[in-house]
Amino acid sequence: MDWITNPEAWVALLTLTVMEIVLGIDNVVFISVLVQRLPADARDRARTIGLGLAMVMRIALLLTISWIVGLSQPLVTIGDYELSVRDLILIGGGLFLIWKATTEVHEALEGDEGRQAAQGTATTGAVLAQIVVLDIVFSLDSVLTAVGMANDIGVMVTAVIIAVGVMLFASGPISRFVHEHPTVKMLALSFLLLIGVTLLADGFGVHVEKGYIYAAMGFAVFVEALNLYARRGRERRTVRLHPTFVKDEPPPATG
Repeated sequence: MDWITNPEAWVALLTLTVMEIVLGIDNVVFISVLVQRLPADARDRARTIGLGLAMVMRIALLLTISWIVGLSQPLVTIGDYELSVRDLILIGGGLFLIWKATTEVHEALEGDEGRQAAQGTATTGAVLAQIVVLDIVFSLDSVLTAVGMANDIGVMVTAVIIAVGVMLFASGPISRFVHEHPTVKMLALSFLLLIGVTLLADGFGVHVEKGYIYAAMGFAVFVEALNLYARRGRERRTVRLHPTFVKDEPPPATG
């Protein structure tokens, strides 16, 4: 615990915590989409357990740093590609994300029947199993970043705990917002597709800077926020013009 009195360690802790939160965004988006399949009374518990598992997994991986570093050593060669265990995990995680996001988009586009068939049918165990699979992939990136930015294991573990705490606090509102706005859910699914493709590319040695990915995601969120604001403005104007207007019915014809 000598790092507590070291100012450089506190700077590393702050920087690493911010990085862990940023790298955890994709995890929060995935969990928020996945828990929508559960009954309403089970979603909060599944989300909390999922993030708790993410924290435990990251700390466990941090305690085996030498093993994590060894995952980057070439294991098999396919054509011109030398693939390590880390690469294979990223490729598998990317394919899983692409499959999962595509399936969710398909069911969302099926209309009310597809949504009703999908919602509330999954079990908590099945959802947690999928969360654990992606936690392994997301935790690898998180842990490798921590190892590269800090030297003290106490700093790394503290940063992970703080980051997961922030994600746990934010995941509830994010999950409810995604559930209440179908267009936001479609946007979240497109993020998962994008992340899946980048994981797949990274597994084959084509590295895509995270900054570009998060910039694209941020711009898309900004555009969707403008769309939501404009839609609320139209609804308010409709209510003012037609006070008896019922939301589920078309407004009376004018002119």
